Amino acid sequence: MKIRGAGKIAREGAEAIGHFARTYQGNDLQQFMEDLNDAMQELLSSRPTAVSLWNGVHSSVAGVKDADNVDDARELIIKQSQEFIKESEESIRRIAEIGAKRIEDGDVIMTHCNSSVAIGVITEAYRQGKDIKVYATESRPWRQGILTVNDLSKEGIDTTLIIDSAVRLVMKKVDKVFTGADTVTSQGNLINKIGTSQVAICANEARAQFYVCTETYKFSPMTVTGDLVKIEERDINEVVSEGEIPSNVKVFNPVFDVTPAKYISGLITELGVISPGAVYGIMERKFGKELMKE
Repeated sequence: MKIRGAGKIAREGAEAIGHFARTYQGNDLQQFMEDLNDAMQELLSSRPTAVSLWNGVHSSVAGVKDADNVDDARELIIKQSQEFIKESEESIRRIAEIGAKRIEDGDVIMTHCNSSVAIGVITEAYRQGKDIKVYATESRPWRQGILTVNDLSKEGIDTTLIIDSAVRLVMKKVDKVFTGADTVTSQGNLINKIGTSQVAICANEARAQFYVCTETYKFSPMTVTGDLVKIEERDINEVVSEGEIPSNVKVFNPVFDVTPAKYISGLITELGVISPGAVYGIMERKFGKELMKE
């Protein structure tokens, strides 16, 4: 949890595998491939829900199995890891430009958790001179909403922090919701910070638009072949202190939940605003049929 946000996790994963290649010593290609696989598995197991990490790592090592020697393999990984990081940062800028067009002067906005991409959209709209107000959820148990309100307040945006259980009450004032994404499935469903689905349901009830701000590398090719997205659970000490409740009381602390595609007004990507139904076609073009079968 030292690194938060799917995009940051992806970039750090690409940087880590690039660092592995830069610092690797040895000339045995078979041994290099074995060590590379171990490094990849260690990285990917650290945050199993964030497909952005999977895509960041796999983009960095694409084609490495065809390398003739260790030096060629190292150079390819270093080059591709840096390209992924650069493209990721450019995607955030592009999404901010596209998403800001969906925000109108006078809009009241809600956001959940701490998404650098969603914050970029909101901030860009404000910098364009649009008069907006933002409600940010606290996002327990890690309270990432504290980071969000600090980010927005620094820009001068009228921002209010609300407790998570106030979402339905406040939603009647909201015009649009903007969230980030940890993973988007081939069916266009969203896996994101726990509580996102109830925000989406409340938005649907209140007829507020619900937008997902996401780079396309957060689309999960594994879901095409039926793989389920693993919902990470974290330690109960994030929720209760030791001795605070009886030892026979269980605590359920999932990090993410699933928001069905039917509640999503649109996905704001670096390619433009798309419908959840368009995700599969983009995945096929972006990742290729062979990668989606892996």
